[in-house]
Amino acid sequence: MSAVLSPPAAPPAHWRLPLAVLGGVLLLLLWQYRETFLAMVSIWERSGTFAHAFLVPPISLWLVWRQRERLARLNPKPLPWMLLPTLLCGLAWLVGDIAGVNALTQLAVTALLVLAVPALLGWQVARVMAFPLGFLFFMVPIGEFVMPAMMDWTADVTVATVRAIGIPVYREGLQFVIPTGSWSVVEACSGVRYLIASFMVGTLFAYLNYNSTRRRLAFVVFSLLMPIVANWGRAVMIVLLGHYSGNKLAVGVDHLIYGWVFFGIVIGIMFLVGARWAEPELSLPPVSAAEQATAVQRPAALQWWVAAALVLALSAPPLVAHQMQSGDTPVPVLQLPDLPGTNAVPGAEPLHQPVYENPRAQVARVYGQGDAAITVHVAYYRQQTFGRKLVNSQNVLVTSDDRAWRQTARGTTTVPVNGLPQPLRTAELRSGSVSGISAGQTLHVRQLYWVNGRFTTSNHVAALLGVAGQLSGQGDDAAGLTFYVAGSGPEAQAALDQFISTQLGPLSAWLGSVRAQR
Repeated sequence: MSAVLSPPAAPPAHWRLPLAVLGGVLLLLLWQYRETFLAMVSIWERSGTFAHAFLVPPISLWLVWRQRERLARLNPKPLPWMLLPTLLCGLAWLVGDIAGVNALTQLAVTALLVLAVPALLGWQVARVMAFPLGFLFFMVPIGEFVMPAMMDWTADVTVATVRAIGIPVYREGLQFVIPTGSWSVVEACSGVRYLIASFMVGTLFAYLNYNSTRRRLAFVVFSLLMPIVANWGRAVMIVLLGHYSGNKLAVGVDHLIYGWVFFGIVIGIMFLVGARWAEPELSLPPVSAAEQATAVQRPAALQWWVAAALVLALSAPPLVAHQMQSGDTPVPVLQLPDLPGTNAVPGAEPLHQPVYENPRAQVARVYGQGDAAITVHVAYYRQQTFGRKLVNSQNVLVTSDDRAWRQTARGTTTVPVNGLPQPLRTAELRSGSVSGISAGQTLHVRQLYWVNGRFTTSNHVAALLGVAGQLSGQGDDAAGLTFYVAGSGPEAQAALDQFISTQLGPLSAWLGSVRAQR
């Protein structure tokens, strides 16, 4: 005997026009901002950290479907004042597009998707759909900014635990040596992908299993703390497995597999703990006479008026961005000038080159100042886009898989330039593997940005200066400057800081002349 499945009930009559209008506006939004959405999808495809985002849209739709009976009772009514936050989000998208900041443009378009619902369907509907709509923000591939801190924490905990067990450890930065071999905390060891995945799954679990806001928030916090602590345990476990097995276990691909198995066990434990305090789902109250009276077809005029205004608000930012795009400008010719008080260093070649993604041009030169040989590297950007921009997480002093150099320290300092303090980012690089402690060279490094004539060490300030230059018609010319000197004593650092103090002014004038090549 087979059961006959009835087709889903059609939307109530008073919902048909609002749903049609909402669908049309969302399709327009997806088309107008297609490049931003496609950029999100491309990150999901290439990054294991954000592969879970493919599940977010269908889960969000399923969460809305679960609320269909409650939504059918409501009377969708447009909210014209929601056009204001929509315009603000459109402006945020425009700023992010000019600055080439993926996170800002992607957060803005997701917010536009969310705001279209209360704008066209009203506040009551948006309240019922609040969690499914908010859940859409898990589509946005952000969170990797915590990776450096989490890598440091993982290294700190791992080294401290191994020492507490009685195993001798020598550490330099994110690399450390124990008697059976050397280890390095790289991006995959940071635990960021575990953290983001646990946050998404934990938030969904809390929504589905609890009614109390306090319990939901407590479990979300638990889902954030659990993967951090678990990743520390995973790192310690991998090092100890490698140590006690003579590097036969938990090395190479094995340690990634063990990591995911361990993480799966941790998530299972997290759910078992959370299920202990689960609350039964609240049932719907009977339909009141007032709800039956208001569930009628609304006049179409307001719906269409708000929809038309929303279409204009959504269309304006992409049109403005298109108008601001100009034709290609000449590729700048970079040739570092002779600087006063310096001398040539015959045959000298740069010892290291920082990693910059798709600069318009880059150049390096070694200057002699007394007994010191100081290298200046400049990466120049113009007409910045998402694949070619100065402020970019891919632009690093040294990559984690660099076999020649490793970063052992970072910080900040200031030097006087024309009587004013100039902040600089500092770093220390060592050559060779961490096991060759006494054989490597040491580089003392200083870095900063130049944007349309102004120096800064702040990523945010550099991005904003680029946006301001674009909006004012000055362009977005910018450069990343790196200075370094070889040496292990304080004399080398003093010589480097003295060089920057005296030569940053002439270099700024030279960059200004490069900018004039437009």
